[in-house]
Amino acid sequence: MDSLMKSLSVTPRWIKRRVLVLLDSVIVASSLQLATMIHMESLQPLEDGSLWMAIGLLVPTSLLLFHWLGLYRIVIRYMSHVTVPTVAMAVVTSALMVVPVSYMVEHAIGLSVIVIYPLLLLLGIGSLRFLIRELYRYSQRRQRKPVVIYGAGAAGCELVDALRHGEEYEPVAFVDDWRGLEGTMVEGLRVHQPVALAALVQEHQAAMVLLAIPSAPRWRRREILHWLSGLSVPLKTIPGSADVIAGRAKISELHDVALEDLLGREAVPAFAELLQANIQDKAVMVTGAGGSIGSELCRQILAQNPIRLLLVDNCEFGLYAIEQELRQLIETTHSRCELKPLLVSVEHVVSLKAVFESFEVHTVYHAAAYKHVPMVEFNLVQGVSNNVFGTLNLAQAAMTAGVETFVVISTDKAVRPTNAMGASKRLTELICQAFAHAQSNTRFCMVRFGNVLGSSGSVVPLFRKQIEQGGPIRVTHPEITRYFMTIPEAAQLVIQAGAMGEGGEVFVLDMGEPVRILDLAMNMVRLSGLEVKDAGHPEGDIEIVYSGLRPGEKLYEELLIGDDVSKTRHDRIMTSKERFWEWPRLEAFLRELEQSFAETDHLRIRQLLQSAPLDYHPLDDIADLVWMARQNTLHKTQPQHLNTTPFVSSMTRLDPILNPATKES
Repeated sequence: MDSLMKSLSVTPRWIKRRVLVLLDSVIVASSLQLATMIHMESLQPLEDGSLWMAIGLLVPTSLLLFHWLGLYRIVIRYMSHVTVPTVAMAVVTSALMVVPVSYMVEHAIGLSVIVIYPLLLLLGIGSLRFLIRELYRYSQRRQRKPVVIYGAGAAGCELVDALRHGEEYEPVAFVDDWRGLEGTMVEGLRVHQPVALAALVQEHQAAMVLLAIPSAPRWRRREILHWLSGLSVPLKTIPGSADVIAGRAKISELHDVALEDLLGREAVPAFAELLQANIQDKAVMVTGAGGSIGSELCRQILAQNPIRLLLVDNCEFGLYAIEQELRQLIETTHSRCELKPLLVSVEHVVSLKAVFESFEVHTVYHAAAYKHVPMVEFNLVQGVSNNVFGTLNLAQAAMTAGVETFVVISTDKAVRPTNAMGASKRLTELICQAFAHAQSNTRFCMVRFGNVLGSSGSVVPLFRKQIEQGGPIRVTHPEITRYFMTIPEAAQLVIQAGAMGEGGEVFVLDMGEPVRILDLAMNMVRLSGLEVKDAGHPEGDIEIVYSGLRPGEKLYEELLIGDDVSKTRHDRIMTSKERFWEWPRLEAFLRELEQSFAETDHLRIRQLLQSAPLDYHPLDDIADLVWMARQNTLHKTQPQHLNTTPFVSSMTRLDPILNPATKES
């Protein structure tokens, strides 16, 4: 049977159409003969020459009508209930021709024949086509992977239809927790309660479970996913209803389980007036525009109709990628926004000054930073210098140009930091706090949040890659926890927080409950259809090993330094007034820190960072690779400064802005 159906499927369509026409002609002739015999309750009509003459006229007439109505344009393997009207119309038109044809050949016809003939014809033509379709599907079904669908609603029905038209999966059963559906048949499949899922998977040797509940709230999806993770069966989901309705995805597109579903965090509707406040009809600059947070900021900023969007990044590829994406979006939405991709480093003062002089800028979102904790630990001088003095340079240029709003993207690692990256980000907060109090032309605010899903360096794609490779999954510590948020939600909240700032505030985003990374890894293994391999399950598939905390890494992250926390008009945004140094004191500190950078004095850099109000308490010795290499050769030669070139302090550039009297004199 399989070989026959396979050969038929590759047969030229014109040949299959002629075969179908031949079979239809037999059905038309047989239907009229059988209808006449039923009417006369005798086989005598078979000897009636006028009946055969009527058949000789009716068959070609009916076939021409079938062709005209498009019956032979229907691809049988894709037939569904929507083709029934076409078949019914073909049957009715053929039945209407019975009377004039019989009159032409002078064949007496009973009234019941006119009723019986179309019924027999409908049964014959319809049955032939659905039989061929089911034979084809049966042959394909044996080559597909059986799957169970969780969710027997509209999305589940659409998914069944899409899968049956595909070539990879064959739905074998529905699972739904609504008791009103238990035992019913939907799309030809029986609906079962979720408790029967394990037995169904074993009975049908199901390759995976497909989650078809796109409109369910995230907390409900989280409950279902946590329950399914205990079955160790591969799980995929269909796109969300919003993406399907908007045309961004198809119901048949299957995806791995999104981590945001495991977190169960519901998105909060944005305040339109806050999204528009600093963007609509304004010129906006985003630094780090090619990064994960920066690029999402650009997408959401573009949706608020700015007159100009400046993309600033020192990574050529990242800048090119986001520029191409946004240009296509501008064409699609017919936006009037001017797009300016600028290959600039925030450490290059002259370039920043030229940009602000060339383009009017109203709002700056500063997302550019070195943010990978181990990389900054291994490259202490460049990492801290980029984050601290890059922000200083940008803030100075923004104030000189009269920028209205300056929003800094900070991190939860800035709270009581144990690593240089966190210390550098807390120092950037201090810089902006000092500027906010030293002048009133530019409004500074900081937005602090934790890890974002899908960002560069995120554990999720790393864990997926390790699972695909057969393990092991490397977790630094069994008790390490982190806060997580989706990139779109983080970017949206950053924009809204920036609109609420009056100057000098540190906004803290509500990150929900912290997630234990070990639990995350175990859930990802189980939802991939695999077992965690450990002492209790030595036959498992994926082992989880502990690699130890990396330099500067904390077990737990925090979002707040003090207790002076206030609510805002947005449920997910809090504001905190935190201690800082006034500009004169901070300026002196930064001069000394800059001198230490110029001399690559790692010890002095660490000492200075610890002396500032950062609550910086490093857990490890200096891990900078240059420092360690110099220490290894210390017994052979006296260490020399790697850079003894005289430098000009960037502090002097700020005097005219923060001390107007100096500018006048």
